[in-house]
Parts: sequence; C-alpha cells; structure tokens
Amino acid sequence: MTVAQPLVQQVRDWDDYVGRFEAVQSVEVRPRVTGYLQQVHLNDGQYVRAGEPLFTIDPRTARAALEQARAQLARAEALLANARTELARSETLAASQAASQEEVEQRQAAVRAGVAEVDAARANVEAQQLQLNFTTVRAPISGRVSERLVDVGNSVIADQTVLARIVSVSPIHFSFEGSEALLLKYQRQDIAGTGAPVRVKLQDEASYVHPGRIDYIDPVIDPTAGTVSGRAVLPNPDGFLKPGMVGRMQLAGSEPYEALLVPDSAVVTDAERRLIFVVDEENTIQARAVELGPLVGGLRVIRSGVDQGDRVVISGVQRAQPGQKVQPQSGSIEPPATSGETAAAGSAARTPRASSAEIVDSAQN
Repeated sequence: MTVAQPLVQQVRDWDDYVGRFEAVQSVEVRPRVTGYLQQVHLNDGQYVRAGEPLFTIDPRTARAALEQARAQLARAEALLANARTELARSETLAASQAASQEEVEQRQAAVRAGVAEVDAARANVEAQQLQLNFTTVRAPISGRVSERLVDVGNSVIADQTVLARIVSVSPIHFSFEGSEALLLKYQRQDIAGTGAPVRVKLQDEASYVHPGRIDYIDPVIDPTAGTVSGRAVLPNPDGFLKPGMVGRMQLAGSEPYEALLVPDSAVVTDAERRLIFVVDEENTIQARAVELGPLVGGLRVIRSGVDQGDRVVISGVQRAQPGQKVQPQSGSIEPPATSGETAAAGSAARTPRASSAEIVDSAQN
C-alpha cells in the first residue's frame, strides 16, 4: 500500500449557486403623444445610446399647434404693450389733473392682466414645443433594442402603445437565492456581504471566467422557502452575457485558511461515517472517522480526524482492513493542476452544503 502525509495548503471555500442574468435597466419605449407613426430610425436588435432618435410620429398637427400658440403670444405681447402705453398716458394726465386716479388704477390693472396673459401664452408655447419634441421618440437609456413592435402608418396612443423594448448591456445583474443557514454563517463570520467577490460560469464553460461583486442582499427572508434573494453585478463590456441566461455562481464562503488535503479516492464510507485509513508507527492500519470539507480539484479537504503527520493510505484502499499489518510504500500527494473549478455536485455529494474550494497562492496572502 502507498501512504503519504496529507498535503497542507492555504485554501478558500466557495459556495455555489445557480441563478439567472438580468438587465440592470429595462424600459418599454412608449410615445408621449398620439398620432400616426411616420418613420422608424432603428434596426431590430441594434445598440442604441440614450437620446438617440428611434421613431418619428407625424409632427404636422403638433407644429400647427405650436404656431398657433406663438401667434397667441404675439397678440398678448401687443396688448400688453398697448396697455403700458395707455397707463403712461394716464399717469401723465393725472399729474396735470387732467385724468382721475380711478382711471390710472384701471390702466394699472389692465397692465397686470396683460402681463398674466403674456405669461400664460408663453407657457402654452413651451407646452406646444414639448409636444412637437415628443413627436420624435428617443431612447431613454443606452442598451440593446428589441424588434420594433409597431410599423410605419399605424396609429399610436400616448403612454399606451409599446413601440419597442430596451435593455441595458453593461453592467449586468446576476440574481440568485441562498439558504437561511448560509446567510447566518455569512453574518456570524462577517463575510460575503455587499461588495464580496463572486465569479460566474455559463452552461458551456468549464471555469468561472466572469468576475463580479455582490451589490444587493434582500433584507427579508422568504418564510415559505427559507431562502433569501441576492444579486451580483458583473461587467459586460462586449455584451456577451444576455438577460435570461442561466449560470452557476461561486461566492467566497470563507477567508483563506490552512487545510489538510488527501485524494478523494482515499475516503471510504462506513454506514453514515466517512473514514480514512492511516498506518501507525507499527505499520498497522487504523480507521479514522473524519469530517469532510469541499473538493479542490481531485483532493478532499479534511476538517478533522487526521493530523498533518499521519500516514494516510492513498493507494490500495480497497484491500485495507483495520488492524492489518502492512509494508507501506512512501508516496506523495501532488497539488491539483487546477483549482476552484470543481462542480458543486461533486462536493455536495459528501458535504452538507453545496460548495467547492480553491488553493490560495501563499504569495498573495
């Protein structure tokens, strides 16, 4: 049988979650005026920037209303100018006792009314100018636009007709749900809160190549499911990640710690216990009940049950019997070639929670 001392390495646990990507911003583009659609300025699925024109509604009615409002403003300004002239004349006559004070007060009232009429007309011009501007429907946010939902020539209704949808591209959210037990662990250890690092992989990816950070954790736990909702934010400059995609996320579940690792094949099952065979100083096999941690590549973290100096049976485990005398051959446990890429199912099979771990480079700590 081949024996070796457990490998000692700095590792970090990662908790695994399945979630879905969501757009940070999503907008239904609706017109703000009623009319007939005259032009479409977008191509289905293109990227648009905030303020870019998307649709044009026939502006002739709005333009005519604006010209009418401007004419009313000009009329009100002319009446105000005449009222001021008459007031000045009355004040001159009143100074020479040729006009009564009552007439002056009437002229002053006429001027105040004229000012109010001008203000109202000017406000009406601004309102009609807005209506004319609204005939050009612009992108409220930057993002990827859907296909157009209304074609040229159709009538659209203000605030009701949906012309298209726009979703933001970068950054992008990743929504997931975690158990109450993990939330309690995070709170007690003061880890994995807002700002904690995460990494995500897609269904066809072998490694977690999309980094991000937690930006929101729901303050309320769902009492029916015992879960809490969380959200991470990831950069997405090339727009490769799309809302609705499913991914697997890893959240740092611990600070780096020193762990003992043995090959996962060295662990055997005895009823509900997990055992590892060790060879003592008299070359006798002993069975040790151990507490398992997550997988790191093909190695298993051993949380308790063996010591750093123990000689663990790493080859010939099937032939090992407690109390048996053996002639052990010395071997070694090599660090895994890759770390942190073990699927959650591999660790969930033997641990009470879905998690994995990775070797932490000591030079980085």
